[in-house]
Amino acid sequence: MAKTLFITGASTGIGAATARTAAAAGWNVALMARSADKLDALAAGIGDQALAVPGDVTDLSSVEDAVTETVKRFGGIDAAFANAGKGLDRPGTVEGDPQEWRTLVDINIMGVLYAARATLPELKKTKGTLVLTGSAAGKRHISGSIYGATKWFVHGYAGNMAEEMREWGGRCSVIAPGMVDTPFFDDGAPDKLQPQDVADAVMHAIAAPERAAIREIHLMPQS
Repeated sequence: MAKTLFITGASTGIGAATARTAAAAGWNVALMARSADKLDALAAGIGDQALAVPGDVTDLSSVEDAVTETVKRFGGIDAAFANAGKGLDRPGTVEGDPQEWRTLVDINIMGVLYAARATLPELKKTKGTLVLTGSAAGKRHISGSIYGATKWFVHGYAGNMAEEMREWGGRCSVIAPGMVDTPFFDDGAPDKLQPQDVADAVMHAIAAPERAAIREIHLMPQS
């Protein structure tokens, strides 16, 4: 029976690349994001292995409903990729927009917590793997970076969850890329990492043999 991967932030960039890569490797994929039209197009391109479950990661009930639909369709969840995230248009503390900070925290922190809360009961059944999208910005101090601080949370939480999940045979991994050429950057970054690079790292984490817990993968562009 094919394994199933649940992905948030699945409509573009890293999430979409991971969905395609997992499906090519024989996995079923459940695709969650707010952009229903983009999800439907991605799912149609993948085929019967894909399920589009539009929703908002900042709404716990929305994530729980998506998980319920996924289990109903595929029978369970073997891995979850909490990938949804955003940056800031005005990054400074004094210059920044507090409302934008709230949205940042809701997506980058609460969205991760909600994805974990909704999927952990299913992952416990399969001794599955939880993967979180961290960042190189969550591994070093960057002058005044509020975005980076949210990723420090993700890295800390990933380590804590790895300890909790190992108690019942599960695993938690954090993928920490540097700059990736995704819609996250308005002007693009074609000479940096590509979404496929990160997708390959996610697959390494979830497909590793049971004896190996891939706690962190740190990817950096060569140029």
